[in-house]
Amino acid sequence: MLNPTTLKTDITRAVRDALAEDIGSGDITADLVPLDAVYTAHVITREPAVICGVEWVDETFRQLDRDLSVTWSVADGDKVQAEQTLFTVSGSARSILTGERTALNFLQLLSGTATQCDSFAQLIANSSVRLLDTRKTLPGLRTAQKYAVTCGGCYNHRIGLYDAYLIKENHIAACGSITAAIKQAKSNHPEKPVEIEVENLAELTKALAAKADIVMLDNFSTAQLKDAVALNNQQAKLEASGNVSRESLADLAETGVDYISIGALTKHVQAIDLSMRFSN
Repeated sequence: MLNPTTLKTDITRAVRDALAEDIGSGDITADLVPLDAVYTAHVITREPAVICGVEWVDETFRQLDRDLSVTWSVADGDKVQAEQTLFTVSGSARSILTGERTALNFLQLLSGTATQCDSFAQLIANSSVRLLDTRKTLPGLRTAQKYAVTCGGCYNHRIGLYDAYLIKENHIAACGSITAAIKQAKSNHPEKPVEIEVENLAELTKALAAKADIVMLDNFSTAQLKDAVALNNQQAKLEASGNVSRESLADLAETGVDYISIGALTKHVQAIDLSMRFSN
């Protein structure tokens, strides 16, 4: 689960770094504008979306110029239609112009992530299965995209390598066996949930015998998933993973697994088309 304090710290850092890479030694184009020019800018979306990124936009303009005033017409998680106004920002034209691209970059990416997640979640809206994200996120924007996932109605898997185990094929090979890997994990950090990846029912049997908390069923067919659910008999939580598509999602959800993890929630994201319009 995302820690609110960590998320806030990451927002501040991400915005600082994004502004630094964009502005560099100074915004020479914004310097063409009279220093005392004051404007209001309206930001609209050109397509339907689920909004995410309010705090990143606010922080962008806050770091640039605390005299800027940002007023939102929407909140994170809201569904909007094309041509809808999302927010206005008023104050120094130079500051607005300098912050425009950075603010919209965050908003378009995170709204794109939330919109992607919503589109998957709607496909199994009547199911109790939880759709999970993965660690396939943009470097430096892990917590931002993880937050966007929740705005889109999906759920976070582990946040990183530190908050839960996910023992995969190469870990098993290096540890010697499924049993050895799980035993060592429970010894090292008994308070952390232990998840292990298996590729067939024989490996699932070993994982259950070793008392794994969650078992990831890697690239199982729907028939194999049903067999795994029967074999498991609610001993552990089961997660389906691998080559999940929009077309296969409903069938996978009906097998009885608890979770389905989808890398595309954060990896295959199309940014939302946004536009800023000036008025005085």
